[in-house]
Amino acid sequence: MERMSELSPRRRMLVLAICCMSLLLVSLDVTVLNVALPAMQKDLGASVAGMQWSLDAYTLVLASLLMLAGSTADRIGRRRVFQAGLVLFTLGSVLCSLAPNLDSLIAFRMIQAVGGSMLNPVAMSIITNTFTDPRERARAIGVWGGVVGISMAAGPIIGGLLVDSVGWRSIFWINVPVGLAALLLTLRYVPESRAAKARRPDPVGQVLVIALLGSLTYAIIEAPSSSLTHTLAFGAIALAALLGLLYYEPRRAEPLIDLRFFRSVPFSGATVIAVSAFAALSGFLFLSTLYLQNVRGLSALHAGLWMLPMAVMCFVCAPISGRLVGSRGPRFSLLMAGVWMTASGVLFAGFDAESSNVTLVVGYFLFGLGFGFVNAPITNTAVSGMPRSQAGVAAAVASTSRQTGGTLGVAVIGAVLASGIGADPYKEVFVAAARPGWWIIAGCGLAVLVLGAVTTGGWARRTAERAAGRMEDGEDGGGSDAQGRGGEKGVRGTAEARTTR
Repeated sequence: MERMSELSPRRRMLVLAICCMSLLLVSLDVTVLNVALPAMQKDLGASVAGMQWSLDAYTLVLASLLMLAGSTADRIGRRRVFQAGLVLFTLGSVLCSLAPNLDSLIAFRMIQAVGGSMLNPVAMSIITNTFTDPRERARAIGVWGGVVGISMAAGPIIGGLLVDSVGWRSIFWINVPVGLAALLLTLRYVPESRAAKARRPDPVGQVLVIALLGSLTYAIIEAPSSSLTHTLAFGAIALAALLGLLYYEPRRAEPLIDLRFFRSVPFSGATVIAVSAFAALSGFLFLSTLYLQNVRGLSALHAGLWMLPMAVMCFVCAPISGRLVGSRGPRFSLLMAGVWMTASGVLFAGFDAESSNVTLVVGYFLFGLGFGFVNAPITNTAVSGMPRSQAGVAAAVASTSRQTGGTLGVAVIGAVLASGIGADPYKEVFVAAARPGWWIIAGCGLAVLVLGAVTTGGWARRTAERAAGRMEDGEDGGGSDAQGRGGEKGVRGTAEARTTR
């Protein structure tokens, strides 16, 4: 029997490295795929909506299943779920490389996403239970965030090289050796762990989450080419699913989404910030890739090189942000992120940054600077102060917010772009059609700035302390059943996670 918190420093760093490999798999897949979009579009004969679905089919399934994966890992074993995720993700990558058409690619991307849903939130839960000291945890999360920067820097170059030399199908091959290596290392070095008190399955809540995200995404992506009645019908389904969640979940003793988490203002703020930041990122990558290759006529590799200023700044700033969060809290990092992401969006939307090579590079530089600061404070705020026994659920909510933001960013900005382009060639109208999308990105940056200022003060911290205290004491349970058995169903933050080798 071995507690994860009692592992040697060397073993803890090895566990962190293995968890970071899973993040590299998922995040590299996104950045590499963005560079390959124009080649895939040409080879598969896909529309803008088709390209949106190749991205959103993945992020939609991922967002829908993250909380289920987190709570399942807390219940049956984090290492077991993590290993299953690596197997499914690697298998899905192989199938994607063999996809004969767009529909098959979308289906295989969904298989990838089922595996991906078992990786990042579970890995974050493993990290949270391995690094129990707040400062060590903040530094570990900084390293975790730095891996996103690595994927940003390496993804466009690796993707460009593979697309130009071998073809777009080869971008999925790189997941295979990384996935297999992570699987073998997990078997050897990561101890099994479970929550002392994990939630039971919540099938109704899970179906409502899938209905909400799926119908909302479908309504947005298909709006430019569908009738108003069709769009409103799916919008109504999304609204009904949301109302169902708000009604059903508080009445359940062990809900899929514990709404008590959101009584913490920092946690709620981190959730909305994650949606805003990752919506901006996905929209940024979508617009930039199509512009560089379809408008400027660059190859995939050259397009990747143009985006290096953004990627390098993400790589440099992420670990700096992690250290700042550990020493000074999340406020400064969030304010920096909001200022520079907003500035980048305004530069493109208001000053046509695409018209000059200099302003184009400056716009990419500023966005990378801002986004590099945002990831560490989101993750740290989401898991800090929450009971460790529910680390998987708390981390999964943060991860779900990221993926939901990514899904909505591609859906909304892609729909705006498709409406503006219509049947005209990209080169004639792309810049004008993309301008509303850049304003949306600027608005997302402004949301990060405002929420970063509002949700990190003394009042916000006090709400977090009260929320954590109620959860630890078993007060104010999730519903009538929970209130009747408050002590039994309450979450105990002092309970240690059970670990077995």
